[in-house]
Amino acid sequence: MHRVLRIPDSMLLNLTITNFAIIDRLEVQFDEGFNVLTGETGAGKSIVLDAFGLLLGDRARPDLVRAGAAEATVEALFDLAGRDDIRHSFIESGFHVDEELVLRRVVQSGGRSRAYINGQLVTLSQMQPLTEQLVTVCGQHEHQSLLQRNLHLTILDRYGALDKQVNAYRDSYRAMQAVAQKLERLEDAERDRQQRLDFLRHQSEEISAAQLTPNEEESLLAERLLLQNAERLTAITRGGYEVLYESDGAVCEVLGGLTTELQSVAGVDKELGSLAETVQRSLFELEDVSTQLRSYLGRITFEPDRLEAIEERLASLTRLKRKYAPSLHEVMKLREDFDREIAELENAGATRGGLADELVKLSASNRLLAEELSAGRRQAAGQLVTTLVSELSDLAMPGASFEVSFTALSQPGHDGLERIEFMVSLNPGEPLMPLARVASGGELSRLMLALKRLAPDADNVPTVIFDEVDAGIGGAAATAVGRKLRAVSRSSQILCVTHLPQVAAFADHHHRVIKREREGRTLTEMECITGDERVREMARMLGGAQVTDQTLLHAKELISVSTAV
Repeated sequence: MHRVLRIPDSMLLNLTITNFAIIDRLEVQFDEGFNVLTGETGAGKSIVLDAFGLLLGDRARPDLVRAGAAEATVEALFDLAGRDDIRHSFIESGFHVDEELVLRRVVQSGGRSRAYINGQLVTLSQMQPLTEQLVTVCGQHEHQSLLQRNLHLTILDRYGALDKQVNAYRDSYRAMQAVAQKLERLEDAERDRQQRLDFLRHQSEEISAAQLTPNEEESLLAERLLLQNAERLTAITRGGYEVLYESDGAVCEVLGGLTTELQSVAGVDKELGSLAETVQRSLFELEDVSTQLRSYLGRITFEPDRLEAIEERLASLTRLKRKYAPSLHEVMKLREDFDREIAELENAGATRGGLADELVKLSASNRLLAEELSAGRRQAAGQLVTTLVSELSDLAMPGASFEVSFTALSQPGHDGLERIEFMVSLNPGEPLMPLARVASGGELSRLMLALKRLAPDADNVPTVIFDEVDAGIGGAAATAVGRKLRAVSRSSQILCVTHLPQVAAFADHHHRVIKREREGRTLTEMECITGDERVREMARMLGGAQVTDQTLLHAKELISVSTAV
């Protein structure tokens, strides 16, 4: 039966390990869905997990470097298509990230290490919070996002399908906070209101008294330039008028005589008549120029008092610009801002009263939304407890108990009226303890599996690695673990290290870890197996080193049954 896989938003594509412990070089391709890693005890499965730990920020140790090598390298390639949230997180931290991301960790034989994100050198403190958005390891406390208490509320809300109520509450809360902050600022300003008013009025009046007009400065500068050059302008225009028209032998007089002479012989030669017309047109134009020069000369005045007044006005405008803004346009705009703030402060009482009334209404509305959300959470918590305990019973943990602890807040917060934490007891008679304090091991991994199945998108981590999830179980419980892992793999990429064929039978992709000896050195290799090779590996897991026809048949049946489920 063909299984339809949901293509995840992002996933681990490739893992390359070089000179790491007993691994010479190992490169493995991973795919969507349920990826299982199997192999004999001591083959090196745990070494592969140690390699992932390095990428997630684990401390480097000299013994991780293969004997005789200068350094060990672990590199992982991730596909981030469709996960803009993760990409933006990396970008905001200063890393250029497109749809693919490469993480790399290099450990030197002396124990020092370097970390890289897309080839850019980073510190572990930078790398760890970013890489934990990509991979979570169920089996190690430090890399299990679901153990973080601040995520428990998200798990509960996702499980209870409360996203709509959560968003409505948060929108209301943000609106309430915005008004509260505005009111607080207004009340703070009220204490200094009169002093601020006096200051603003003085500045507004000073600008107003200047009686600024648009383009005034440009006009004054142009007029000052004319007055400063009045004598020169007078000399040039008077000289031009005299040369063209007024003096004896002026240009216009000479051209007039020439025009008359040319016209007198136009009957003899038409060409000269044409030239006469050209000279006459030039004469008319020059007479017009002389008229304009005379008019311009009549307008030129030199008034020392006016020039002094302009200088004083420009100096005044310069002082205003130096005090308030680089340009007069900005000074005028600033006065409008002053007047607007003055009006707000003068009407502060009415504004404060309106904001206070609005805050009361928003607070009451927010309280109702918060109470509805709390009621939904408590109902979801009851259902989660019942469902999770049932899940744990399927996973060979019949004595486990679970509780959602609610702690009321003194006032509403961004997430509502309460803080919650998951409490668990994995064995009968043991007290309930915070989830983060539960001892690691197979039970904790199965607890994480149960939570991940009930709220698959809670932590939003695309790749989940399960280690020790099969510790201490077998039979029906192992089959249940395999079935639940496959269910979770429809929303997240799953990698699972297992010794149990009942778990491995549910995998979409089966990777076998092998330890070989070559040229006197022990090597760990990994290969993706299908068909008869997978059946033989499953038979080995069922019957040990001695593979028989019966174990081969049993292996085929396990794969067939799990595929059909």
